[in-house]
Amino acid sequence: MIGFSKSEAQQTIIHGLTVNLLPNTEQVFLNGYPTDTPLEKAVSYPENWQFTEISSPNPVFGWMLHSESSNTKQVAYRILVASNRELLTEGTADLWDSDQVNSAQSINIPYNGKQLEPGSTYFWKVKAWDNHGTESAFSEVASFKTADTFVDYLTDRHPIQKQDDYPVLINQLNGGTYFADFGKASFGRLRLNLYSETGTDSVIIHLGEARKEGRIDREPGGTIRYSRYAVKPQQGLNTYVIAIRPDKRNTGPQAVLMPQYIGEVTPFRYCEIENYAYPLQEKDIVRETAFYPFNELDSYFHSSDTVLNQVWELSKYSIKATSFLGVYVDGDRERIPYEADALINQLAHYGVARDYSMARYTHEYLIHKPTWPTEWILQSVLMAWEDYMYTGNTLSMEHFYEDLKAKSLTALSDEHGFISTRTGKVTPEVLQAIHFNGNLRDIVDWPHTGILGLEKEEGGETDGFVFTDINTVVNAFHYRSLTLMSRIAEVLGKTSDQEFYRGRAEKLKRAFNAHLFDKKRGVYIDGIGTDHASLHANMFPLAFGLVPENRVDDVMQFIRSRGMACSVYGSQFLLDGIYNAGDADYGLQLLTATGERSWYNMIRVGSTISLEAWDNKYKPNQDWNHAWGAAPANLIPRKLMGIEPMTPGFEKIRIKPQPGSLESAEIKHPTIRGDVAVSFTNQPNESFRLEVYIPANTTAEVHLPFFSRRQTILMDGQPVTYKRVGNFSVIENVGSGAYSFVIER
Repeated sequence: MIGFSKSEAQQTIIHGLTVNLLPNTEQVFLNGYPTDTPLEKAVSYPENWQFTEISSPNPVFGWMLHSESSNTKQVAYRILVASNRELLTEGTADLWDSDQVNSAQSINIPYNGKQLEPGSTYFWKVKAWDNHGTESAFSEVASFKTADTFVDYLTDRHPIQKQDDYPVLINQLNGGTYFADFGKASFGRLRLNLYSETGTDSVIIHLGEARKEGRIDREPGGTIRYSRYAVKPQQGLNTYVIAIRPDKRNTGPQAVLMPQYIGEVTPFRYCEIENYAYPLQEKDIVRETAFYPFNELDSYFHSSDTVLNQVWELSKYSIKATSFLGVYVDGDRERIPYEADALINQLAHYGVARDYSMARYTHEYLIHKPTWPTEWILQSVLMAWEDYMYTGNTLSMEHFYEDLKAKSLTALSDEHGFISTRTGKVTPEVLQAIHFNGNLRDIVDWPHTGILGLEKEEGGETDGFVFTDINTVVNAFHYRSLTLMSRIAEVLGKTSDQEFYRGRAEKLKRAFNAHLFDKKRGVYIDGIGTDHASLHANMFPLAFGLVPENRVDDVMQFIRSRGMACSVYGSQFLLDGIYNAGDADYGLQLLTATGERSWYNMIRVGSTISLEAWDNKYKPNQDWNHAWGAAPANLIPRKLMGIEPMTPGFEKIRIKPQPGSLESAEIKHPTIRGDVAVSFTNQPNESFRLEVYIPANTTAEVHLPFFSRRQTILMDGQPVTYKRVGNFSVIENVGSGAYSFVIER
């Protein structure tokens, strides 16, 4: 919950101010470290400052409301923007006084005052009126700096941040060797205090992600990182920074590079210091960790299952640790954004932190720098839609609308609506429209059989998928992109496009089920021209809403028979499909599995950041810092706890927990309008108690299990009307506030 004083609790409080979706725009950084220097003072004298800069002359403002009164909605607001703080303190504004605007909108409100100037600092505050007749006090004053040059459109971002970490453990292995464990791996570099009496010593530094027999593993394999450095301390006590050597592959032309104020980094958890004959204290060893600003207190999850709790912590931390570039990348091996990584990372980031800029920036980066798999081109449309649903902001969709149309790949479709990269339709014009210069190929999952050093007994991660001209997985993605393009067109008022894409989606769905579904076996085949049925050919149609309701049980029966026969990338869509089908027990079984193909296995092998693959044997060149392996960071809040936006910007929220056999769980989920809190205690088919907190200026649709027609649902001790939808009891239009729901049989 949000912390406020007792006197404030009965008031309507305005907090969490944002400019262009960014919080804390007043924060100033020095060489990556946050400072307490006010923004207006920092711009007046030279230092190696970093600022969050607003690139638009008409930024959008947002805030959150908090009220202990139930069913609170904003009915009006007033924004003041000024060129100096003192004016706002006095209650006046020289740039914009919106006056009282009758509106419930508290996000994405465009600036509408006098022209802002580049390279300038501005100040603003806001107050609101609610439907209870309460007028709030003005918020605290927030500030922001405009960029030196304005542009028509750009996603603004925070600078990369540094943090000093100290070892949680230092062992002296012998007279001259120390072993330090920082507890978790992160991307950073090392800073050391070293003493030398003579100035002739030679100290060896080892950094690594993996440990073996109590020491750093010098040959960890794959792309698991290990590095060695030599330091010759000068006479006396001095502080040394270990400058990380650039890796040729991850600092090449396609890679995203570290900003100079941070410097090159490497992922490591352990440090060994050899040939050092003097006492070494905890504060003598410092890891300068780099990450995109991240508030650990934005989210929380705990349950009655200890494995699930560990999987959550692994996944949540992975999102922070892999944010070191301010853009989602594939891990440390290449440091290149990929659409598949980005979609999973986007949803996971939304689940653990109130940040939307890194996801949007990565999505837009990939618009013009796409990667080669067919399905991943299509995922740009999925990312655009999720961005809109979580932010309620249309600016990105509007700016890249023509690109999104091209990335739906309708140019590759045949008379049935199927698309293919094998039928001669991938023309130079198509490639130019999607900004790709290369060979477009279907991927399904990764790696494929017989590559990257896989032995013959390891068949890759595609579950034996048979590639044909008409690929089931590719066309499932195409259907999803068509469906979303129709919705995007509707939002943007493009009626003819809306009808075009809706018609295409309906046509493809009919053909998909007519030509790709084996009715006798009750499964989808891999494509036209084969009778092979893989996990992938069934989980993607299930995840994307292609399976007819009367066939869901058949498809689920096949999916359960295949287990986790997919990569960590594929697991995102597998679990989405399972929870969409309402099989919460199987979803929980996979999330809490402890076998080789499980998130728990990532912990067991010794990593603190999610792996690129379930185990080294499934991808011999894998790395240990790959956020596409952190899907539980979104699957737990979105599917198990069931918190998703029903309308853009979380104006209406669905709360639909699917606990399965899980006895209890509680979560705090950040949204652009405030925190959603959900907790439950559960005895399957016997009793269920749900506690929720719904933020002000929103409403929710609450789903509870349906036990029987004789049941009664109590809301705060009083019977409440509900409707049955499948196996759920749905209570509509629940206003903001804290509520308790109990099912009485």
